[in-house]
Amino acid sequence: MSISLAACNTEKPAGVPVQLEDCQRVKLFQPYAQKSVELHNRIVVSPMCMYSCQNGFLNQFHVMHYGSFAFKGAGAVIIEATAVVPEGRISPNDSGIWSDDHIEPLSHVVNIIKSQGSVPGLQIAHAGRKASMSPPFKGDYIESEENGGWPNRVMGPSEIPFADHYPRPNVMTKADIQATIKAFADAAVRADKAGIEILEIHAAHGYLLHNFYSGNSNKRTDEYGGSFQNRIRLTLEVAKAVRAVWPEHKPLWTRISCTDYVNPDPMGSDPDGWSIDQSIELAKQLKQVGVDLIDCSSGGNIKGVQYPNQPLYQVPFAEAIRRQAQIATGAVGLIVEGEDAEKILQEEKADVVLVAREFLRNSTFALSAAQALDVNINWPKQYSWAVKKARRHNTTADEKTAQK
Repeated sequence: MSISLAACNTEKPAGVPVQLEDCQRVKLFQPYAQKSVELHNRIVVSPMCMYSCQNGFLNQFHVMHYGSFAFKGAGAVIIEATAVVPEGRISPNDSGIWSDDHIEPLSHVVNIIKSQGSVPGLQIAHAGRKASMSPPFKGDYIESEENGGWPNRVMGPSEIPFADHYPRPNVMTKADIQATIKAFADAAVRADKAGIEILEIHAAHGYLLHNFYSGNSNKRTDEYGGSFQNRIRLTLEVAKAVRAVWPEHKPLWTRISCTDYVNPDPMGSDPDGWSIDQSIELAKQLKQVGVDLIDCSSGGNIKGVQYPNQPLYQVPFAEAIRRQAQIATGAVGLIVEGEDAEKILQEEKADVVLVAREFLRNSTFALSAAQALDVNINWPKQYSWAVKKARRHNTTADEKTAQK
């Protein structure tokens, strides 16, 4: 696939304030730098699975999809959970990076993101016991071998399925564990070759690394199970292996689930399972092995638990980890208003905001946030006339209202 970027290169990225005083006043539209990478604002498109690949290969849909977010002002765009081995996919239609053949298609997506002045990121993942399932828009069932699934090759720390209608995982041997660590490191090398600037390890949402660090899903009795330190061992070993091959000048992030919600108090303790106090300690140790930011999510490891499904419900996790682990954090989860995103940053509860489904509903989230915060930002030249016309219309309407 050949893509010409000559027509869409931009000298002034969308999402950058036109006036310096706006940049100084509104933190959401201030630059954010980590190592040699600088985002032109603090709005990050959160990784979201699109279930639109064949054999793990990104395609023209992904160029359009991710390019549109960069075109419309996001500071960084994190490409969806990308499996480090074929058996690590959630569904047969997931993105993959287990082969050098995946580098070139990924680079096309990277290039379109960069052409718009945005920073390309990639989330590398292993689905663990939640693998070989259907894409959610098709249903919630095991994909059979006939349909491209691998239900008999699903892996986990213990022989405990996520739910009755999920595959029963094979207990990973130590050889399996070492192979998985190497697969994550190999994926990082490929991501660098493709031009990725931010790499995120997916250790949340009930996938493999979360399966290991939570006592609710890990019943092992060897050095990878039992005690807290044993349960987090695999996550630390993956992070350490990735950091060893990921360029020092590029940021490494890790997404974790900060609680399994067994304790109905989200900030309460669950010493035998997983909770925020353990997440803080994990974050401290991830920092020690070279992780630069914790992307603070929650849940996904236990079917049917109740959680506070309301705007900003995960922000307290980002705040607690930022303050107590002394590491940069990203706030994520039902952030749908620009004013809320700005408040998170102004109150120093997180360093960046990751916006997920709201970008699917409103791909111009950066513009909407800027308008809500009364910030005049650069906008793509191809669209800017419409934005200016809307601004004039709103001014005229305001003047008419004032005259009544």
